[in-house]
Amino acid sequence: MNWEVIQQSIPSFVKGFQLTLWLSFVGIVGSLIVGVLVSLVRYFKIPIISKILGAYVEVGRNTPLLIQLFFLYYGFPVLGMKLSAEASGIIGLIFLGGAYMAEGFTGGFNGIGKSQIDAGLALGMNQWELARYVVLPQGLALSVPALSANVIFLIKETSIFSVIAIPELTNTALDLIGMYYRSNEYLLVLVIAYAIILIPLILFLDWLERRVRYGSFGN
Repeated sequence: MNWEVIQQSIPSFVKGFQLTLWLSFVGIVGSLIVGVLVSLVRYFKIPIISKILGAYVEVGRNTPLLIQLFFLYYGFPVLGMKLSAEASGIIGLIFLGGAYMAEGFTGGFNGIGKSQIDAGLALGMNQWELARYVVLPQGLALSVPALSANVIFLIKETSIFSVIAIPELTNTALDLIGMYYRSNEYLLVLVIAYAIILIPLILFLDWLERRVRYGSFGN
């Protein structure tokens, strides 16, 4: 293990680290927005649209991100729509993540007692008011465990971006290995970089789950 090699690689890994964080952040936020909208439409069974979004969820969850990225990056130019590598990565992550997040939200929404929905309807609430005051507050809390798992999953999926040459962490490591043949050193830095991202996040999400589970936000 050559520590000088590791030290020299740090600037490259810092750039990859920053890009991985940025892509993960945009992809996760986009996935949460898509997921909650899709789940609400399906929960209230809005005609036609709920069927279309149900098909989207199945396609998104049952096709690999790798195939989605190839379609976006190499297939879209054939249709006259050329996307940059980063745009393809973000769209692919949101497409995949939105489907998983939708299922996570759906599990939370379905955990709400029917009596509470009936009570809202009896008070004269429309679907928007039910979503805002009854479904979302309780459903989001119930969805936290599933959403936490999806967040971790999506961050790890950014490693697949290397196939379309986005210079995130994994691509950075592979490039350096290809140039200097120092696999042990660069893979060690790669593992440490992902640990720096994931371990604090896992601890935070675990804390958040416990808070939600025991209803102690206001304590």
